[in-house]
Amino acid sequence: MIRARRLAAAGALLAVVAPYAGAADDVRTIPSRPGVTQSFLLVRPAERPTATVVLLAGGNGALHLGSGRLGLAGNFLVRNRARFAEHGLLVAVVDAPSDRPDGLDGFRTTGAHADDLRAVIAALREEAAAPVWLVGTSMGTVSAANAAARLRTGGPDGIVLSSTVTRQGRERPESIGDVRMKDIQVSTLIVHHRQDACRATPYADTVGLMRDLAGASRRELLTFEGGATPQSGPCEGRAAHGYVGLDAEVVAAIARGSRPPRDRERGRV
Repeated sequence: MIRARRLAAAGALLAVVAPYAGAADDVRTIPSRPGVTQSFLLVRPAERPTATVVLLAGGNGALHLGSGRLGLAGNFLVRNRARFAEHGLLVAVVDAPSDRPDGLDGFRTTGAHADDLRAVIAALREEAAAPVWLVGTSMGTVSAANAAARLRTGGPDGIVLSSTVTRQGRERPESIGDVRMKDIQVSTLIVHHRQDACRATPYADTVGLMRDLAGASRRELLTFEGGATPQSGPCEGRAAHGYVGLDAEVVAAIARGSRPPRDRERGRV
């Protein structure tokens, strides 16, 4: 069940590396910083895209695209990449950059990480003339918020923060508290499961999170409940934290929220 509550609203060329084994995705690699490249999976919709979503997985953020075996495959965003494309969105699933082979731990709140995402955004805008949204889940929310707060030029048109990490965990040294949330000015959609049992992402913290987003041009909170019985630990993708059993509903809500206002008003899903 969805209960949505609207709160006060006030270039690099793409280079094909190889198709990803076992999936209808392309692996793309672009230069992002001097001597550094950034890879991502690109999934195109069947129709002209109305928006682009850059999916930022949780955990250590390492997909290991060059290995032939997809990392973080069970993550909510990674496993649903094709579903996003079915909603008419151009989809990019971002890997860790070439100078961070072990992942993004300790890197998500840096200016360098924001620069990498700026390069991805620029490349995707060359691919399709459509708004670009950063969609992060779990630790990916730190990446999305950091980029939106830092990038005054070349940044996203909006962000989605799903299962936001508001408290530091034992394994991950960063949280949304390390980001200057007041600097975020773009439209922001908060998505959270009321029964999220992960200690780093309690639903109760969404109240303070929405308050911290006072500078955003639009703020919206989508609360989900129910779903399937958890099949993983509380901070992993096959639990309420990753919307197990609610994939279709949550993806549809994010797709709707990331569309231009005229498409949302027409009720296009």
